[in-house]
Amino acid sequence: MAKPLVKCSVSNCAFWGENNNCQADAIMIEIDRHAKATFDEEFAGESFDSDHQDHAPASSATCCHTFKPKK
Repeated sequence: MAKPLVKCSVSNCAFWGENNNCQADAIMIEIDRHAKATFDEEFAGESFDSDHQDHAPASSATCCHTFKPKK
């Protein structure tokens, strides 16, 4: 199965690619209620905790936990 195209305009992310394409191997998206949560996981090709399920009323209530600042 091919990777889905993920668009992202956060150009200071380590996974940001040309034409606003995310280059991460895996994407972790959470609801804003969990935005300040501390997770003990790795992203972009590593494992992370996605065992729980939440409901978001709109895209504005979500956030991407895959973000990693460019060095």
